Amino acid sequence: MKFGIDRLLTQDDLRAPLEGKRVSLVAHPASVTAQLDHSLDALIAKGVNVTSAFGPQHGLKGDKQDNMVETTDEIDPRYDIPVFSLYGEVRRPTGQSMSTADVFLYDLQDLGCRIYTFVTTLLYLLQEAEKAGKSVWVLDRPNPAGGPVEGTLLLPGQESFVGAAPMTMRHGMTMGEMGHWFVDHFKLDVDYRVIEMEGWKPGKSPGYGWPEDRVWINPSPNAASLNMARAYAGTVMLEGTTLSEGRGTTRPLEILFGAPDIDAGAVLAEMKAMSPVWLRGCHLRECWFEPTFHKHAGTLCNGLMIHAEGPFYDHHEFKPWRLQALAFKAIRKLYPDYEIWRDFPYEYEFDRLAIDVINGGSSLRDWVDDSEAEPGDLEAIASTDEQEWRETIAPHLIYG
Repeated sequence: MKFGIDRLLTQDDLRAPLEGKRVSLVAHPASVTAQLDHSLDALIAKGVNVTSAFGPQHGLKGDKQDNMVETTDEIDPRYDIPVFSLYGEVRRPTGQSMSTADVFLYDLQDLGCRIYTFVTTLLYLLQEAEKAGKSVWVLDRPNPAGGPVEGTLLLPGQESFVGAAPMTMRHGMTMGEMGHWFVDHFKLDVDYRVIEMEGWKPGKSPGYGWPEDRVWINPSPNAASLNMARAYAGTVMLEGTTLSEGRGTTRPLEILFGAPDIDAGAVLAEMKAMSPVWLRGCHLRECWFEPTFHKHAGTLCNGLMIHAEGPFYDHHEFKPWRLQALAFKAIRKLYPDYEIWRDFPYEYEFDRLAIDVINGGSSLRDWVDDSEAEPGDLEAIASTDEQEWRETIAPHLIYG
């Protein structure tokens, strides 16, 4: 199969509209060709007139580790072009930066999750391109989680940099498809184009979203594997808790939880008792780890490792958002007074609990903290929202 960048580089007819135009590239470390050349290098080598570049959260180089660690604008030392940060003084392109090009190529690898900030970066780019009369092309890449939809819809008024619009946590789209929905939902009058992939089959074996003939490159520092990409729509919620998501270890965000004062085996047993169906599609393995930094640094933690890979992975059964919610519910039942929710500034939101920012509302936290609430109660809310989202995005899906 071919990604968007590979088709653009190899098909003269696709590049023809770029002739005589100034071109900017939005990229990160995973913005590479099939030969693992960075898209910036490959485009310039092909003769495309690249006059600027943009780096999203974690930077063009992907060197910034954590949330709210900003990057600055710089001049690329090899090509002597400006590289603008979209995660520093601004998160939207400015009029000055938009003036550096006519066509903006968006070539970011996404994880298929609403909270991954590259989704919001695409929306902001489209909105600013509309104002400036510029063109936006998405060089499409796979959604490694495939096409499943899961989670509750973000509620009106709950928008943030990790929640661009009323979509579910697992959005089930590629960024090319997402751009089409953004243009429709926000009624944007912008010149928008998708350089589609060739041969991508979401939900089909053997890759179920990620092609086996492409290596995995971290799109952000803690997105270290395909297993992480599959689990992320659940494990990202740990960022809004006092529980470790495995930052400071070699397998961040592949851990259902970790803490020095929780019996992981007991939590797993409680999860099985409450809703065994939500544990399907993966294997949970008890583990021990000592983070070198971040939460519980230098302290031995007991946790559960998610294996949504190999013979343990069932693409159509795996529900990471429900799995993570169930872990929270089991912890709350076994440890009623445990301070699960972490109150701190999260992605520039200072007045809401991080867990509510992450979920686009308080319904998940309310369900966890309600001692009378059952899995069926959350299932009723989520399944309704999921069906609504599937119907909403159906006209914008490119790959079936």
